[in-house]
Amino acid sequence: MKLVKVVSIAALGASLMIVGGCQWSGASGSSSSSLSVKESSLPGGGVAFPENERIHLSTNQKWVADEGHLSDLIRLQWTADRAKPAISWADQNGDDKTAIVSHDKANNPEQHDHKHLSIETTMSPTGQNKGELFTRFEIPYDTDVAEIRTHSSNFNVMDGILRVAGEGARDVQFAKTGKDNATTPLWALRTNSGETAGNKGADFNLIRYDDQGQPIDSAIAASREKGNVGIGTSSPESKLDVNGDAIRIRESRTPVSANSPGNQGDIAWDENYIYVCVAKDTWKRTKLESW
Repeated sequence: MKLVKVVSIAALGASLMIVGGCQWSGASGSSSSSLSVKESSLPGGGVAFPENERIHLSTNQKWVADEGHLSDLIRLQWTADRAKPAISWADQNGDDKTAIVSHDKANNPEQHDHKHLSIETTMSPTGQNKGELFTRFEIPYDTDVAEIRTHSSNFNVMDGILRVAGEGARDVQFAKTGKDNATTPLWALRTNSGETAGNKGADFNLIRYDDQGQPIDSAIAASREKGNVGIGTSSPESKLDVNGDAIRIRESRTPVSANSPGNQGDIAWDENYIYVCVAKDTWKRTKLESW
């Protein structure tokens, strides 16, 4: 069996050398006349090529489905339900550190079908699952709208823009997770649909949801046309429009005099008066009485 495997590896090396779209070159850039392929020392074995040699693949074929996608020079296929063809990267000790995997079903038959491509990296070397490859980013297939997911990851945009664009309403949701990666929204940042000329439409809303993920109302809304802000209403008619029966200023403050520092429109209160700043550093007050 060992002899058969060695012969197979040698044959593979020879066949690769004569493939029309495959060229071999060393680190110095010069072509090698012969290559000594051998069995890989990494777990699982396989074929190992000489260190610092390159594989150069090129094509002039188009991506045409009915001709077999001739431009895909590397094609990985699974031939069993739970097979997981992957490209993986190992460190100098031969330990896997990162991988790109695409597969149909989970290892555990009781789990839902995965049907995704995933980018995986190892967990912390000092953590509970040290050294284990873990899915950080996954893109599903066999779906018209792909629910792209990240796991145990922070997403940072450095010196750039995070943009959500499209027709109709655009949402950024905050949700709780459930079984099989299901999510239930709790809050959403939304710009509504119905965009028209004159800076109308696409108003901003902070939507709240019930425990079943059904929208309740727009807790806060802002008009793109006029800049009005509404609390408890999605159609604010003034700069601050509160759909409720009370507004609360929690902290009391007593201006020392009618000329205390203040800006026009400031409001303050204490046990005896309500104070309104009617001009720069100019206050007036009205007395509070019991009834």
